[in-house]
Amino acid sequence: MPSGRTHETINLVALGVLAGGYAYARSQGLEAQIDAVIPGSGRLALVISYLIGTFLVTPDLDLAENNVRAKSNWGLLGLLWVPYGALFKHRGLSHSWILGPATRLVYMTVLTFAFAWLAAAAAPYLGYHFSIEAPLGSWRELAFGALSGYYLSQWLHLAADGMFPGGGRLRRKRRR
Repeated sequence: MPSGRTHETINLVALGVLAGGYAYARSQGLEAQIDAVIPGSGRLALVISYLIGTFLVTPDLDLAENNVRAKSNWGLLGLLWVPYGALFKHRGLSHSWILGPATRLVYMTVLTFAFAWLAAAAAPYLGYHFSIEAPLGSWRELAFGALSGYYLSQWLHLAADGMFPGGGRLRRKRRR
């Protein structure tokens, strides 16, 4: 199976190919067709979430108790992924095409809400007041772009591992 660095290289090469295709399509005057697929703000969300899915939130976080490249990219916060690694066995549900990425999204959402709740509870005692406001204008574009980029990065990782939709797995023959 490819190493973390190899997965990152595969994803970055694919992103370069997509960027080249995007630049070519724009040079051919196909902006309207591009906007029909992923509107402007969604494209930035796609690229950012793709990079997050490539470097920080990968299927290999189910090995979080070990030395995993994505976990080390988190620095000290990489410890937050140890419970995730304990919940999922390597190349199990966390390596499925739809539910695998969803488990990491749910895990990050739970962590985010837990930390937000703790911060909100502690803020008055520390003399702070904060509120969170989200822009509502183009949330659909942003959500579509972000999910597209994240899932694409995850699927490239799984394909490089030889895992395909429907549970199929590419097995390499061993030389004797």
